[in-house]
Amino acid sequence: MEENKEINRMAEENEVDGYVKIDRYNPEKIERIASHYSEILSDLGEDPSREGLIKTPERVAKALQFLTHGYDLKPEEILKSAMFKEEYSQMVLVKDIEVYSMCEHHLLPFIGKAHVAYIPNGHIVGLSKIPRVVEAFARRLQVQERLTNEIRDCINKTLNPLGVAVVIECKHLCMSMRGIQKQNSVTTTSAFTGAFANERTRAEFLQLITASLD
Repeated sequence: MEENKEINRMAEENEVDGYVKIDRYNPEKIERIASHYSEILSDLGEDPSREGLIKTPERVAKALQFLTHGYDLKPEEILKSAMFKEEYSQMVLVKDIEVYSMCEHHLLPFIGKAHVAYIPNGHIVGLSKIPRVVEAFARRLQVQERLTNEIRDCINKTLNPLGVAVVIECKHLCMSMRGIQKQNSVTTTSAFTGAFANERTRAEFLQLITASLD
């Protein structure tokens, strides 16, 4: 009962724009993940009991739980929490959204930016919700191609706009730190629906994401 009261109190303190985000680690999961990392450190030839590594398994476990907290978020609910009726039918673009995700093949980060646009069809959404949706999907084990499609599909399904466009540009540490070891390569993925299938509309979007306001 006391634990439920504490969760409710934390929920009230962390309620943001109509949905609840609770920064809370699961102690059972932390303990299980940490125990595996103690074995991994040993297998790598390290001594998990030495001073610098004593708390490393727990730190890694907490870091992984944070880096994959997108599994606990509901992107559709994030959008629904700030949908407004509005007769606006021109492109809405949020660009240069920071992306931090984890490659599911090697558990190494890929980092970059996303550009997301939609053309409203009777409803708009609070501008901060677009980056939140990107974050919700990025903070999971991912491949960039699926991440791009998931963002597009979520916005398309929830807002039912006239079209959605998503472009993501990232550097993958699994390419720069290991394997082919090419530090300057950038991977670009794109996904479009509706009006963005039109060459002129798509060209406008691509021009806007490369334009500078300086």
